This record gives sequence, structure tokens and C-alpha cells, in this order.
Amino acid sequence: MHCPFCRHTDSRVIDSRTTDDGTAIRRRRQCPACGRRFTTLETSSLNVVKRSGSTEPFSRAKVLSGVRKACQGRPVSEDALALLAQRVEEAIRAQGSAEIETHEVGMAVLPPLRELDEIAYLRFASVYQAWESLEDFEAAIVLLRAEHSGPETHPEPTVGADR
Repeated sequence: MHCPFCRHTDSRVIDSRTTDDGTAIRRRRQCPACGRRFTTLETSSLNVVKRSGSTEPFSRAKVLSGVRKACQGRPVSEDALALLAQRVEEAIRAQGSAEIETHEVGMAVLPPLRELDEIAYLRFASVYQAWESLEDFEAAIVLLRAEHSGPETHPEPTVGADR
């Protein structure tokens, strides 16, 4: 690591700490030549491959922005959204790949969003799963209802049911 003050080619690590929920390491360094101290921040790189083929660094803020749109008008707190974005990033990083496609990022959002708010999940899924008809929505709703009612009951809604 070059010293930012005298450009000496070496430095000594004085202190290391994890930051950003363990996704980065903050290191306090000292230059042996000039004696000045400086801080570095080390992160692992994760790139997202866009549909156009270009790549850009993964952004938790972009995940948060997309989920926030799906949750618009829903009783979901900012803290819950931030936790969801963190869970998505952790799931993506756990795959161990340095590059991931945008579609895979969207698909990684679905399970935690489904737990958080089913209406927001349906909104988000309609985009990322490219639903093209009302039947696609109906099929997803039938699956959600079947999960709520349990395995003993029939998944189809009954006439006059309070759902």
C-alpha cells in the first residue's frame, strides 16, 4: 500500500476492524518513511452484469430502491427494508461468485420480500418473473393462499370465504 503523503511503497497496519455489517475491513496504517497515519477500506468486489452486457458494482442502495417502490403504500418500515437489502446482499455473496446477473439479484429479493409483505412480493414478482397475464397473478395468489391454509385444506378459495 503506497503512502498517500510521501508515496513510499510500504506501510504498517496498526489496527483492523470490520465495518458495514462485516462486508468491509477498515485498516489504520502508518508509513515507516514519513510516520504519517492513514486509513484504508478493503471490500470484496461483486459486479452485476446488466442486460446490455455492461457491468457495474453491486449496490445495496439499488436493491433498496427497487424494493421501496414495491412496498409503496404498504405498512413496511425503513428498518425492515434495510434488513431485507442486507439479507439479499448476504445471499448473493454466499453464492461465491464475483459476478451476478441483474435477473438473479431480482430473484434473490423474492423470498425475503415474500416474508415481509405479500402484496409487495406480488408487485415485485410481476416484474422480475415477467408475468404477462392475469392468470400469472391468479396462480401466485392461489399458491400464497394454499400456504396460508396449510396442507390439509384444498388450495382453491371457497365461495363466501372471508379472504
